Amino acid sequence: MFDVIIRDASLRFKNHCVFENLNLILKGGKWTCLLGGSGVGKTCLLRLIAGLPAGETTGEILCQDGFPVSHRIAWMAQQDLLLPWFSVLENITLGQRLRRSFTDIVKRHPLIPPEVEDQAMSILEKVGLTEKARVLPQHLSGGQRQRAALARTLMENRPLVLMDEPFGALDAITRLNLQDLACELLENRTVLLITHDPLEALRLGHDVYHLRGYPARLTDAITPPGKTPRSLEDNGIMMLQGKLLDRLRHESFDEKPVKGEQ
Repeated sequence: MFDVIIRDASLRFKNHCVFENLNLILKGGKWTCLLGGSGVGKTCLLRLIAGLPAGETTGEILCQDGFPVSHRIAWMAQQDLLLPWFSVLENITLGQRLRRSFTDIVKRHPLIPPEVEDQAMSILEKVGLTEKARVLPQHLSGGQRQRAALARTLMENRPLVLMDEPFGALDAITRLNLQDLACELLENRTVLLITHDPLEALRLGHDVYHLRGYPARLTDAITPPGKTPRSLEDNGIMMLQGKLLDRLRHESFDEKPVKGEQ
């Protein structure tokens, strides 16, 4: 486990400054949750950390252990991004198959080696999709598709996981269940979760930040008490939710949101 340090990060699109001199520490093995209105720059920050910025950038992304952050990231998006012509098993092992060596291709080794398939089936069992391994995505429910997306994230086996509103399109009960499952299966990973839902952030986050304004800035972290995922019966969490909702509701922006930003 290691901290990821974002230091003096700035992002501009021509004359528009999304954020500048932004500093954030993602604590190793913990969940950092980021709230904010549409267009404030949350996904831009995720892309910057992943090395996928669009625009002019400055600043540093550092890992506390001294190694670069590249090749250590798994990404889970709001859309499941499952390829419709591949089965669930083929979808969650896509990364391993794309990274096959030239020798494996020349020697016509199996697209999914037995050891990779065994690992994939073990993960599918954890997310409750063993019986759907050979099924195409169009035959899955929304919740099952996001479970498959979570399984694909786990297959990448990266220490840093970036999650961009992955449960936002689900119904309330499915969302809660997947929050619990992700919290269990991503234990000891360093996670940055973007969400519009204060309750989700407070249930899962060890540190909860609010990104607001133009240029965007981070508020001080909220550190909810108790072990994650926190109970809905916790009165303290429900009170914090009310405060965060009120803060989000009264956000005001002086400029238009960044095009394409969620």
